Amino acid sequence: MSRPVVVALGGGHGLAASLAALRLITDQITAVVTVADDGGSSGRLRDEFDVLPPGDLRMALAALCDDTEWGHQWRDVLQHRFAGDGQLGGHAVGNLLIVSLWDLLGDTVGGLDLVGRLLNARGRVLPMAAVPLNIEASVMGADPGQPLEIATVCGQAAVARTRGRVLSVRLNPQEPPACDQAVAAIHAADWVILGPGSWFTSVMPHLLVPGIHDALIETPAKRVLTLNLVMHTGETVGFSAKNHLEVLAAHAPELHLDVVLADPDIVEDEALLRRVAGDMGAELVLARVGDHGRAGHHDSLRLAAAYRDIIG
Repeated sequence: MSRPVVVALGGGHGLAASLAALRLITDQITAVVTVADDGGSSGRLRDEFDVLPPGDLRMALAALCDDTEWGHQWRDVLQHRFAGDGQLGGHAVGNLLIVSLWDLLGDTVGGLDLVGRLLNARGRVLPMAAVPLNIEASVMGADPGQPLEIATVCGQAAVARTRGRVLSVRLNPQEPPACDQAVAAIHAADWVILGPGSWFTSVMPHLLVPGIHDALIETPAKRVLTLNLVMHTGETVGFSAKNHLEVLAAHAPELHLDVVLADPDIVEDEALLRRVAGDMGAELVLARVGDHGRAGHHDSLRLAAAYRDIIG
């Protein structure tokens, strides 16, 4: 029986968790990765060389590495980060390798594919947009001294750690060009999986790139939304699972979902969440997918089992 063709969208640790689970049930995977990171090693390389931030792309590639000694060794090389306060301090080897290949090849997707070949990756990693993006958010109470004032917070790192309530996000440039290969992958998929991940800085940005947004609406694929294991992060303070769905609907009102996957521990009112999911066309599926040894982290085997039961 042929394995399902799956596209997973997101960024950072959330997307890596989803990919680590999906690779256990299929090798027909394309990761579509946000490119708005402006902090740490990625931010430094982005500013210095005017390239896409490589960090989330690197993490996705590492998550898809071949389950062999070769794959694990190169995964560890990619993820190795230099210590110290020198010019290399804080940089991940994989970030430097990816940017080097972009410089040599002049081809963003070709460089990522080459790293994938080095890892014998069980899938492909693509950026969601062809240009680096900046996130801007409207935030209530960004200044604790002005709790009702709505201010604009600029930059992925600043939005992720804001102490206010994020009301909405937008991209700069406002209508960036999508990665053509990512759009094609979404149209060709059997299943599209959005989330888990930082809601406003890893998940929502995909819905703000016109080409990705339209592909998600037009694709014949089934659509799964995976909710986070922790509701109250810096950028979603005070949010419930219902609020996460409402934010998604506000940013992409035309998007139809087929399944919303949630861990029972995050559900405060199952009937209400089921109704809100139903308003978006989705069935609510509850499954324990958390890692008991690491609070807030997905267990790859549990998440894979949940995806397997959904995808069939």
